[in-house]
Amino acid sequence: MKIQEGAYVLLFHTPRKKWLTKAVPEKKIHTHLGVIDVGAAIGMEFGSVLRTTEGNVIFLIEPTTHDFIMKSERKTQIVYPKDLGFIAARTGMKNGSKILEIGTGSAATATFFASIAKPEGHVYTYDVNPAFMEIARRNLEKAGMTDYVTMNQHDPHQGVAEKEMDIAIVDLGDPWTVLDQVHDALKGSGAFVAICPTMNQIEKTATELKKSGYADIESIELMIRVMEAREGMTRPSMRMIGHTTYLVFARKVQKKVHVEETVDDDEEDTEE
Repeated sequence: MKIQEGAYVLLFHTPRKKWLTKAVPEKKIHTHLGVIDVGAAIGMEFGSVLRTTEGNVIFLIEPTTHDFIMKSERKTQIVYPKDLGFIAARTGMKNGSKILEIGTGSAATATFFASIAKPEGHVYTYDVNPAFMEIARRNLEKAGMTDYVTMNQHDPHQGVAEKEMDIAIVDLGDPWTVLDQVHDALKGSGAFVAICPTMNQIEKTATELKKSGYADIESIELMIRVMEAREGMTRPSMRMIGHTTYLVFARKVQKKVHVEETVDDDEEDTEE
């Protein structure tokens, strides 16, 4: 596929040296590898090679949602793709899913979830910070997701308009303060996710979930270790993405049902 004027292109040299930019005439990027003539990429095929003024190779890569997320404009910490992918799998997110998000931030999560739920599904996201919402709007436009995300500058503690949501993601410092509002918005057995940077937050969230009409409560942490694969010298990278956040999952159930507290063992019951 040829690169059109105005299209985004990932200029790739190495995994740690890459640039996401728009292909426009006369545009040049000055780097330590030499000057990259971005305008020259217009009309070339994705996957082609563009050389800098110093002769260094730059591959022209069609950006994915992952690239837009990792190169997004932001003032807050984003949720990493390793966590986003597990959220999508754990909640059963798919085309047609109706997703409530509380805490828009830079819209990295909204971008990813909209890319899965579209074209029949939709993301409804809430934030009270107008500066964050403006950054989020620009990031959604860049990723081409604005048609699939409704942005609401509104305090979700005052309630949300949406009902029968399939999934709700809460990215606040105190997610337990909106459990009732989220419960009202979710469909029966709808999936709840809280994004919590600290253990104190997951402890408080899990405790309050049990009192607020949720079941199947699980708290997890995911880590990624990159392998440096080189002939005869393959080994784990000295750098890794360790702790980024904890995730708390639950499902909406009927409120005020008493359940005896038991300690789960490691052995699962299996159906014969």
